[in-house]
Amino acid sequence: MIYKIRAILDDQTDVFRDIAISSESTLEDLHNSLSQAFGFDGIEMATFYGCDQEWNQGQEYPIIDLGFEDDTVLMRDTPISSILTTDHPKLIYIYDLLQMWTFFVELAAVENDESSIDLPQLLFSFGELPSEAPEKQFKSEKGSSGDDFYEDSDEDFDDEFGDEFDDFSDYSDADYDDYN
Repeated sequence: MIYKIRAILDDQTDVFRDIAISSESTLEDLHNSLSQAFGFDGIEMATFYGCDQEWNQGQEYPIIDLGFEDDTVLMRDTPISSILTTDHPKLIYIYDLLQMWTFFVELAAVENDESSIDLPQLLFSFGELPSEAPEKQFKSEKGSSGDDFYEDSDEDFDDEFGDEFDDFSDYSDADYDDYN
C-alpha cells in the first residue's frame, strides 16, 4: 500500500510537504524522506511521537537509543503501518532536538495501487522553511506560563521547608570556598 502523508511545520506560516511512501517502510525511512523534503541535511537527532486526535504526545520513537528508558522502540524497528493508520492518523516529528523543528504529520490517504512510481516520493511542496526553527511556547496543563509553575513550586517548597533556605546572606564567600 502507498501512504500519502502531509507534514506541516508547527508555525504561523503555511509550510508543508506531501510525500508518498510505502506502508512497509520504517519510521526511519519516513524521517529520511521528511528531512530531505524540507531541505535538512539529515544528520541531526530526530524523533517521532505517537499522538491522539488532539495532538497530545504519546509513545516516543527516537532515531537512536539514548539509554533513558529500558523499553525504547527505535524508528528503524517500527514499520509505519504499525503506528500510522486510518484510526490513528497522526504523529509528531521533531528534527534536530536542539533547534526543535516540530512538524505535525498526518496520514492523508491510503492507496492500494502499487504502481510504478518510485517510493518514497515528494508529491507537493508548499511554503519556504524559515532560516531558524519557530520558537516554542511551553505551557503547563492549566495553560499558564512557565513562570506560574515556578511560583507555585516555590510556595510548595516554602510550605514544606519553611524559611530556613530563604536567606543566604549569613554565608560569606569564605564559607563557600571551604567546600571547594
